[in-house]
Amino acid sequence: MVEMVTLDKNTEAEDIGKKPIKSYFQQVRKEFWKNRSAKIGAIIFLLVCIVALFCPLLAPYDPLVLNVRESFSPPSSKYLFGTDSYGRDILSRILYGARVSIRVGLEVLIVTAFFGTLIGIIAGWYKKFDNIIMRIMDGFMAFPAIVLALAIRSALGPMEFNLVIALSVTQIPRIARIVRSAVLKTREMGFVRSAKAVGANNLRIILLHILPNILSPLIVQASFTFATVILVEAGLSFVGVGVPPPSPSWGSIVADGRDYIRTAPWITMSPGAVILIVVLGLNLLGDGLRDILDPKMQKK
Repeated sequence: MVEMVTLDKNTEAEDIGKKPIKSYFQQVRKEFWKNRSAKIGAIIFLLVCIVALFCPLLAPYDPLVLNVRESFSPPSSKYLFGTDSYGRDILSRILYGARVSIRVGLEVLIVTAFFGTLIGIIAGWYKKFDNIIMRIMDGFMAFPAIVLALAIRSALGPMEFNLVIALSVTQIPRIARIVRSAVLKTREMGFVRSAKAVGANNLRIILLHILPNILSPLIVQASFTFATVILVEAGLSFVGVGVPPPSPSWGSIVADGRDYIRTAPWITMSPGAVILIVVLGLNLLGDGLRDILDPKMQKK
């Protein structure tokens, strides 16, 4: 009986030694290519980034030049998406609007990720600050994102920097709650207790043990945050408190055509469809990343 057990263990050890050990990133890449939602979302987001980067080369016309003689021109071979009430090419304005949306989205994402992660770690690691910080975050989350952003943006003034601050304030509480939840779970794991036992200080434990283990939910939430920011920014631009003119924004393009929805529907339909596709793509990317990075969501 003892010999059989010994033989099984040796055989198992040999089998394990023969199996290739894949790194975490290789496994993530493999799962990414198998996930349809992640691939579709990544392609859409990549295309938008390319358009934003090369819009001066892709745009057929200057998005700011007025041509009253060509106003309300329907979609044609000359103007693929038609023109607005001032004769400006809708396609060119949408292409340049992609640059505005991506720039604002990235700026908000950087600010939100930094401060949201910092607040979440403090709340999750230091219990004496947890209740105070989370109640403040709950107070911000009690307001709809667009209403809170509208109030902050109106109070700060018409600058893109102020718009970034307003949008960041609406998203920081959501990042902070997710990070706090991940920290509360990670701090009770064995490797964190072991680090405490050998005398590691709090900063070292947070940087080397806590932070790497909360990146997965943070990356997933970042994609959803990006989509929300684009949608809220378009809403603010629609009501006139978004990106200041003359910079073209998807929301302002929709607002330009709201009075002509019956006579010139292409003015609002084209940017509206672009907003729908981009937000849908980012949400598909977020769903795919959640399935890939969250072990509980992975299909067996």
